Amino acid sequence: MEVQGKVKMVGEVQSFGSNGFRKREIVVTTDEQYPQHIMVEFVQDKCDLLNNFQVGQDVKISINLRGREWVNPQGETKYFNSIQGWRIENLQPVAPTAAPMPPADAFEPATDLSEEDHDDLPF
Repeated sequence: MEVQGKVKMVGEVQSFGSNGFRKREIVVTTDEQYPQHIMVEFVQDKCDLLNNFQVGQDVKISINLRGREWVNPQGETKYFNSIQGWRIENLQPVAPTAAPMPPADAFEPATDLSEEDHDDLPF
């Protein structure tokens, strides 16, 4: 699955516990009639994928939906969902680098031509 939109927020890396678990969140605003603010979390080594993204960029994020079950101390079962990103792409076009144009006065017209000189070009 994919989520596409404009970056609204890029969070800092958060670390939890002594096991070294890390996560980082990004919020993307979709471009539709009723825009949605979708929070996607990147975990462990995927946190670093967000280093080059900034607020305002158009992106496409590949996601997995995750769900888990939890039973509280009272014996009630609760369910939680999360959206985990595993790839992010910049959708803004990269400006092509144009070859520099020579200055207009770099080539001077020939002045020593006569009508008697002709070439064998067909045009």
